[in-house]
Amino acid sequence: MTQQHAPTFTLGDVEITRVVDWQGPFAPAAGLLPGIPHEEWGRNADWLAPEHWDPAGDLAVMALQAWVLRSEGRTIIVDTGMGAEHERPSTPGFDRWQSELLPALGRIGIRPDDVDIVINTHLHVDHVSGNTVLRDGEWVPAFPRAQYLVPELDDAHFGPRNESGAGLQADDRLIYDDSIRPVHDAGLSTPWNGSYRVDENLTLESAPGHTPGSSVLRLASGQDRAVFAGDVIHSPLQVLHPHCSSTACLDHQQAALTRSAILERAAAERELLIPAHFAGAGAVEVRRVDGELRLGRWATGD
Repeated sequence: MTQQHAPTFTLGDVEITRVVDWQGPFAPAAGLLPGIPHEEWGRNADWLAPEHWDPAGDLAVMALQAWVLRSEGRTIIVDTGMGAEHERPSTPGFDRWQSELLPALGRIGIRPDDVDIVINTHLHVDHVSGNTVLRDGEWVPAFPRAQYLVPELDDAHFGPRNESGAGLQADDRLIYDDSIRPVHDAGLSTPWNGSYRVDENLTLESAPGHTPGSSVLRLASGQDRAVFAGDVIHSPLQVLHPHCSSTACLDHQQAALTRSAILERAAAERELLIPAHFAGAGAVEVRRVDGELRLGRWATGD
């Protein structure tokens, strides 16, 4: 399903627009999050279904989406999704995917040349493939004036040297060559590690586990707080079970530690949690109730 209307809300001085490329039943719930007892999905069906769980197929419902931020006069895109026309033979459902990101940006008045910064929270296929477009048989940056912020540890892991020594998936080299290398070759990439101040409202921080360089983007503007959590968390059910990692996480133990820390801080500092793949409203408050983490109100756009 493609979302034609892009909801917008404002936190402090930052305007946030959610651009959904696709959302729907995606993967078997037990296969995605094997550490969560299967009965937990049914026990929480009153709020999980239908936006986050499809009971009929027992499938986790997820979204492919980008978050567009307007901060200090600049246009910033957080993650670029699956892109268009990229060969992805190991994921047939997304092989030569026809992304709606660029048309959707156009509908809200953003041309490729208008984008100032692209943030890749990590370098998995569904977060970087929209970095580039095919032009005259060559992959070139989709946003030719943008600074692409690339986690250095992920670049080292997915790049040709595979410096982490950890395993690569079937398409990882292909993804790097068509979606990361062209950005480097164009001189548009800025590798970073640890933390990186984007502007007075936004700061990137390392959040390892899902990948070596996995990161989050924190927003602090006025009294408002948010954390764009990338793939630190895949399902809202993990708020109740923060120690359970997805099968897509490279280091399950480190991912669980990172996730718990992110959620604890979100609850303590009243940060709006904005992950990469939550369907439904896409963003939610996290609260500590009777000593346990719980979901609060979901965000609403105009």
